[in-house]
This record gives sequence, C-alpha cells and structure tokens, in this order.
Amino acid sequence: SDSALLRLNNTKDVEAFIDSAEVVVIGFLEGEESYGYKELVEAVKQVSSLPAAICSVKEVWAEYNLSSDAIALFRKADNHQENINLSEAKDLKADGLVNFISVNEIRYITEYSQVTAVGLFNSEVKTHLLLLANRGSKDFVELKERLGALAPEYTGKFLFVLLNGALKSNLKPLEYFGLKPKDLPRVGIYDGNSDTKWLLPEGEISTERVREFCESFLRGELKVKAEEKPKTEL
Repeated sequence: SDSALLRLNNTKDVEAFIDSAEVVVIGFLEGEESYGYKELVEAVKQVSSLPAAICSVKEVWAEYNLSSDAIALFRKADNHQENINLSEAKDLKADGLVNFISVNEIRYITEYSQVTAVGLFNSEVKTHLLLLANRGSKDFVELKERLGALAPEYTGKFLFVLLNGALKSNLKPLEYFGLKPKDLPRVGIYDGNSDTKWLLPEGEISTERVREFCESFLRGELKVKAEEKPKTEL
C-alpha cells in the first residue's frame, strides 16, 4: 500500500538511513498491525519533509538500546536519539507525534521559534551559535546557507540557530544581545552553562570570521573577556 513505510532489515540499513538526512524517524515496531504504526504513518504525512521507516528486527533494536516497541528520532546536529517508548505512551495520537517530531527536529541550522526552543534548550549541547538576521533582507538566504554549511564541523559543540529579527516575537532574544532589528545581521554565541553571551564584532559575516569566533570560545578565550570588568566602574 502507499502508506507503507520503508522497511529496514538490519543494522547496516538502519545506519545508512540515519545517515541519509539530518533528522529521521524510525518506528521500531513488530509490524504494520502494531500500536503506533498507523499514528506514525499519519504523522509523517503531516511532516512530509521527514524521512521515516520501520524496523521489525528485534536484534537491531538492541543496538539502539530499545527492548520494546518504540518510535525514535535521530538527529545529526548533536548526535542524539530521542525515543517514545510505546509501552509507556498509552494514548498516542498522530498530532502528539507531530509535536514530538517538531520539538526534536533540530537541524544543522535550526530556526528559532517557541516550538524549536524546547528542543534547543533540552539538547545536551548547551552552546548556541546564533545568526541574527532579518528574513527578507538581501543577504539572509546566503548567510543562512553559509552558516548551515559550517555547522557540521561543530557537531556536539555548538547548535547553530537562526533568529529572524523581523518577527515581533523575537524582539526579546534580540534585546538580550542588546540589538534591534535595524542592527542586523549579526552573529552571537550564547552559552547556556554559564548563561553568558558574546557578539562577533561588526563586519563581514564570513565563514573564516565565524569559525575563528567559535574556536576562540572553545579555547576559552571569550570566557576570559566576559569576566574582565571595564576599569571605568571603579
């Protein structure tokens, strides 16, 4: 039938499928009659950009630390696997699954919203590299692509986040960086571990400058700067 999901029959299949896209969903289910299968098919129709498959081979489940039926989302941005164990999800509905997918769908560069914020802040990777830019401005798409291409170098170190400054709902996070929409585009780093922020000094947002900004943070050089209080306070 046209609703049937791609079948993965061994670990190699599963690995290749996970590797095929930034985010994928796999139903580790005994079969098409299993609880969760219909809901998964329905949810995937609503999130059509997302590759989804089913794996019914229990030996493979164990490789992914699953002992019973589950639906799992895999994402490359921070090498993460997020599971819904179906034995615990007694009242699973397709729109609940759509919500689970939306919240956890962190990509190499993820656009910030109320929904994605949940996944971003729950990630084990607490440091965000932010592109603050106004959608519709002349370099918006180019900057998004440039930073999206850099992001895989920093898997597990930074989550790359796009914040659209043209949205009223994003004025608060912009204010946190001391910026207004007219000041954009800019690039910043937010470190959730220390609740500290830094802005890349104004100028061209080139791959080289952003990479050096990330490296300075990883070497601990930005942290020092943030702690140095200006002498004028004395």
